[in-house]
Amino acid sequence: MNQVKKLDIIEEDPWLDPYDQDANERFERYEKAYKEIEGAEGSLLNFAKGHYYYGIHFNKEKNGWTYREWAPDAHNLYLTGDFNEWNRTTHPLDKNNNGDWEIFLPYEKYKDSFVHGSKVKVTIRGVNGLTDRIPAYIRRVIQDTSTHDFSGQLWFPEKPFDWTDSSFDLAENFQQPIIYECHVGMAQEEEAVGTYREFADKILPRIKEGGYNAIQTMAIQEHPYYGSFGYHVSNFFCPSSRFGTPEDLKYLVNKAHSMGITVIMDMVHSHAVKNLSEGLNEFDGTSHQYFHPGARGYHDGWDSKLFDYGKWEVKKFLLSNVRYWLEEFHFDGYRFDGVTSMLYFHHGNTSFDHYDKYFKEGVDPDAVTYLQLANEVIHQFKKNTISIAEDVSGMPGLCRRQEEGGVGFDFRLGMGIPDYWIKILKHKQDEEWDINEMWNVLGNRRYKEKTIAYAESHDQALVGDKTIAFWLMDKEMYFHMHVDDHNLVIDRGIALHKMIRLFTISLGGEAYLNFIGNEFGHPEWVDFPREGNNWSHSYARRQWSLADNKELKYQYLANWDKAMINTIKENKVLASGIANQLHMDSSNNVIVFERGNLIFIFNFSPGNSIFGYQFRAPEKGLYKIILNSDKKEFGGFERVEDSINYPTDENKNVSIYLTNRTALVMKKQ
Repeated sequence: MNQVKKLDIIEEDPWLDPYDQDANERFERYEKAYKEIEGAEGSLLNFAKGHYYYGIHFNKEKNGWTYREWAPDAHNLYLTGDFNEWNRTTHPLDKNNNGDWEIFLPYEKYKDSFVHGSKVKVTIRGVNGLTDRIPAYIRRVIQDTSTHDFSGQLWFPEKPFDWTDSSFDLAENFQQPIIYECHVGMAQEEEAVGTYREFADKILPRIKEGGYNAIQTMAIQEHPYYGSFGYHVSNFFCPSSRFGTPEDLKYLVNKAHSMGITVIMDMVHSHAVKNLSEGLNEFDGTSHQYFHPGARGYHDGWDSKLFDYGKWEVKKFLLSNVRYWLEEFHFDGYRFDGVTSMLYFHHGNTSFDHYDKYFKEGVDPDAVTYLQLANEVIHQFKKNTISIAEDVSGMPGLCRRQEEGGVGFDFRLGMGIPDYWIKILKHKQDEEWDINEMWNVLGNRRYKEKTIAYAESHDQALVGDKTIAFWLMDKEMYFHMHVDDHNLVIDRGIALHKMIRLFTISLGGEAYLNFIGNEFGHPEWVDFPREGNNWSHSYARRQWSLADNKELKYQYLANWDKAMINTIKENKVLASGIANQLHMDSSNNVIVFERGNLIFIFNFSPGNSIFGYQFRAPEKGLYKIILNSDKKEFGGFERVEDSINYPTDENKNVSIYLTNRTALVMKKQ
């Protein structure tokens, strides 16, 4: 089609003008794919109903179960399981002209053997021989505790789950998401794998109390290796059984909704586990069924398989997966993992130093179109859903609507922010912190594209790296966190930990994210059970008792997090547009800016506490300190008087006592 006018992303950014044709071609590919789907199946949402057709379903009209599988290059398929004593040949499937295989099991014949909880697999004869596989669209997979073998499991609960979340409204949370990133299995203090119900009953109340209005749940899709953090998915339609049943997950989501909490799921469509016995690799005997053949189908860095996003059946599988979790489990949106890897043939292994890198060099057009379609499924299926891209490239239009020339995400993760904080903590003395650089890094985002700011990522909590708390305080955290123990390293660490978080949430984006436990400076790394640690759960848990213990200083960081978030939420800071710089003082490392009708004041100086420090306010009047990092309840020293009003002079200047390593928030009275 011929564009009458330039797409919005080109119209609004003169630097993108040379890429007008490229952006139009991006949109035209999307429109063509969308129209092809509509022509074939009526609508995009109908196309995304593959899970209604494939897999195992009870057919009321025929009074029995139908099992269907797409395996175009397989020679034979046989259904096997407990119901036929694991005979690999007695129940063959028939193949049609579309590469689909099917078998029907009459209810009267199989009602006592093909039952809820029994195990099944599909035996496939292909060019790679005879293999026992797990059905691609299976809804539940379990692992045998003795053999460690995974099998599909029939899941026919007598009663459907009783959802009570019909009145839950996503709209308010969508305006300024404050997200708690979490992992169900490692969320408990016990040295064991936590469950969906334990998380719902024990951890959700903590999250609600902390002021967060959304959770981002990791490792939900089934994965054979626990230590993969959920990123080597094997069974895309299965909630991980190591945390409980599908109903247990529904209980978690339903309870979160009852508390006004949005539930976002980590969606891993960027790659898949390469395992033959558990996953999709060589499912029909070939390497090119779900994935690209050869080197293009393998991710060297991740040791995993890469989907062929241009193939019709793969798009149906993945788009149905997008719809499935929204529909079946009432998730409110997704954080798409590894978007940079999806968008580019080089998987992000380049420096994005020129706009050619976003439009002309190494871009995978099929992956771009797939993500555009996936975002359309999300937003058509459920209003006010949240779609987040984990992307480090900064591709223009990633978080703009498709008709504007975009890919359709609502938010992108500001991945450069946590990297920046770790970089300066590792390589710079406090005196060397550059406030102009800090301002530019936190404020650097594309016009009209929303960013989720976060101070540290879960990657920085893993073995081999350190959290911000550990970079700041290291081993001193093991010996000097008692409230009566005065230690300069701990004092500095607590002060900067608070300032970094407030600086990030107030300046870095339109949403905020915190990884589980970082709000109180969890002292230890994350290390899942593995041979190298004797399969220990010691570091795959969260020690809530540290924050709850009034004899320890972790409470100060937790108190600050709650107060900070409440201040941001109550004043709708994240929904108020970009910050307005008021004052920059390099000699004292002081930054002052306004956002959401609040004044944010940061003194990053290691030692300069200044009486009568002046800066110009946006308006004349009386200003009051509504958040003060130097208060005792936040581990401070009560040096700043925050019970009084601070008037402006005739030039709109405010004069305060500005102490070192202190953050203040003021509001006009």
